[in-house]
Amino acid sequence: MTDQLRIRDYGIKIGEFKPGELNKISDVEGVTVGHATLDTDIYKTGVTVINPSENNIFLHKYVAASHVLNGFGKTTGLIQLNELGQLESLIALTNTLNVGKVQDALVEYMLEKTRKEGVEITSLNTVVAECNDSYLNKIADRPVSRKDLLNAIDNASKDFQEGDIGGGKGMSCHQLKGGIGSASRVFDLAGHQYTVGVLVQSNYGQLKDLSINGKKIGIQINQDLQLNNEEDKGSIIIIVATDLPVSSRQLQRICKRAGIGLARTGSYMGHGSGEVIIAFSTANLLPGPSKNDDNCVFALKVLQEDKIDLVFRATAEATEEAILNSMITAREVIGYKERKRNSLKSYLHLLRKEFDD
Repeated sequence: MTDQLRIRDYGIKIGEFKPGELNKISDVEGVTVGHATLDTDIYKTGVTVINPSENNIFLHKYVAASHVLNGFGKTTGLIQLNELGQLESLIALTNTLNVGKVQDALVEYMLEKTRKEGVEITSLNTVVAECNDSYLNKIADRPVSRKDLLNAIDNASKDFQEGDIGGGKGMSCHQLKGGIGSASRVFDLAGHQYTVGVLVQSNYGQLKDLSINGKKIGIQINQDLQLNNEEDKGSIIIIVATDLPVSSRQLQRICKRAGIGLARTGSYMGHGSGEVIIAFSTANLLPGPSKNDDNCVFALKVLQEDKIDLVFRATAEATEEAILNSMITAREVIGYKERKRNSLKSYLHLLRKEFDD
């Protein structure tokens, strides 16, 4: 287990459902997360990789979908992902100007990995998403490299670090320090236990709007900081994983419910903020191209539609808690041009007072 204290460790419990063993996206079997971080006087950035499977995801595709709440963002792969309802690559999160470099490195990695298994790729749909970390990072230098992506893949594990690490290193959230955060929920359905896990890259919002479990903590924090309201031109990327058998259309419905968890933390989704949700299910393996017509029909397990409320609520809860984890685990950071973001952890006295009363 990592030694990081998360929002539950301070007595703040979000929602009704029980979290998974690690309370992370990796509670969904097979999912791992890795980071590579650049941390110098001028560079506060990096890359985070979500590996959906222990197998080669291109050869063993998963059902997937995405939903955009506000489209002020730069992503790759979502058009085909939604058209076919399939995920066939790792998912990488980085900063705005490094999307192209990370995508190129991810293509090379997937080509090499698949070639080793005797398959030549002539088309590949890689998924890369971003938030803009230019407040703390000298973003125009585009320092994230192919080596960083490969290090993040190599470092992927179930019990990964959160906060100002990897693609979250330079991120801000509600004018405090943001970054990478995760949470999960488990629930029983038809005699089976299922898991929904969420990972976020948080980089949005005004301090005055920050809400924790329904309480407007941001107003109290700003009595100390006296920050001016900044234009909301950040973003958030939300990754949802589940082992529940669902269709791509159902996953898109689930994606929309992540927006509820986002709103509960105080997001108003400003004009310049990009909110993108990407989801996949590990319950069904999708076969590759059929070599003959006799083997071109296959069966998928799919949840009955009127039983989907459980996963809707679980997704909203996990998203809200993942965002709070991204903030509470992040340290104070002084970055490019001596700009500073305080840690939510610095205001634990306010949290304790509010939630102990």
